[in-house]
Amino acid sequence: MQKVKTMDNCIKIKDKEQRKALNAWASAGYTGSVVAGTGFGKSRVGVLAVGKMLELNIGTRGLVLVPTVQLQDQFEEEFCKWGYEDILDRVDILCYQSARKLVDQHYNVVVADEVHLGLSKEYIKFFENNTYDKLLCMTATQPEDEDYKAKLFNMAPIVYEISLDECVDLGLVAPYKIYCLSTSLIDQEQKDYKKANNMFLHYKYKLGQFDAFNEAKRILADSSSGSHEKQWAVLFYRAIRQRKTVVDFALNKIDLIKKIVLLNATNRILTFSGANEFTDQICDALNPLALSYHSKKTKKQKEKALKDFKNGTVNVLCSTKALNQGFDVPDADMGIICGLTSKSLTMIQRVGRLLRFQEDKTGTIIVLYIKDTQEEKWLKSSVKGLENINWVDNLNEIKK
Repeated sequence: MQKVKTMDNCIKIKDKEQRKALNAWASAGYTGSVVAGTGFGKSRVGVLAVGKMLELNIGTRGLVLVPTVQLQDQFEEEFCKWGYEDILDRVDILCYQSARKLVDQHYNVVVADEVHLGLSKEYIKFFENNTYDKLLCMTATQPEDEDYKAKLFNMAPIVYEISLDECVDLGLVAPYKIYCLSTSLIDQEQKDYKKANNMFLHYKYKLGQFDAFNEAKRILADSSSGSHEKQWAVLFYRAIRQRKTVVDFALNKIDLIKKIVLLNATNRILTFSGANEFTDQICDALNPLALSYHSKKTKKQKEKALKDFKNGTVNVLCSTKALNQGFDVPDADMGIICGLTSKSLTMIQRVGRLLRFQEDKTGTIIVLYIKDTQEEKWLKSSVKGLENINWVDNLNEIKK
């Protein structure tokens, strides 16, 4: 495939691929899923799906489902951007949390953005309690959870799929490099981690060495479980939380982030941590170069953080999960990830966050992890199958 070298070519090829996705959806009877890497422009696909249907049929209703309030605002802007402001009075743009309360509503066309978040037991109630003629589901990658994957395939089989790497090959998003940079725990953190890990192993053995997670879940859900079993399950989960807290809040991560920011003073940098409190600690350590953006911030604070980052007042935006899902920060060129889980989906979307196409831009992702801990195992699982992975032990090995 020939890579795109200019923004004009990027726009043309992106439009061609988006229309391919729409045509595939139409050919499948207007029910299906589009799986496309972040940066593909799924928002426009959703807008065109709703817009064309409602434009041709007076009296019809459309619904767009999104995971966050910020994406509600973004979709409304997208409808206006692509010339569909006149139909907005017939389009509901709702968060999954609100839509789950709807009963006996009928929509002519429904677009479910970031649909992997709408398949939980609570949020899927919308699809069970309401009716619709046409359904377009969109996500950056297929759900990893087998139950969620089965739900999606039954509800809206995949009609078009393009991976993040394929988007890079086409030039739709910027090429990228990922550096996995190791660090260690300080003495007290090592003691805390060892204590939590020993407790984890102890109760894992009691619950069943090979399936402790599901066994603990079953015990807590079963009212007939014995008190000793329930105590084991509670302590098992407590050990998991304590162990993760130690690595999430490791002080050496903050020191490394400060060094990275100082060495890359002209870069536009996003940081992703595993907890709001740690995000604020990073932001404080980088003051006045950074602002934080997460779920505990007010709408006004979040709007200011995004505005100041986009206009260059600050060059670092510190976040947790709030920026993961589809929210566009187009001028970031470096990301620092310092909060890991066992799921690769979050990692892929965080990487995609940095890859909106800009001419001559290469995204740099630095993933901080604590060596010889569960976090290292999570990371190896997360980057499995991704290209351009570089494992490094010091900052000097990272090439700009």
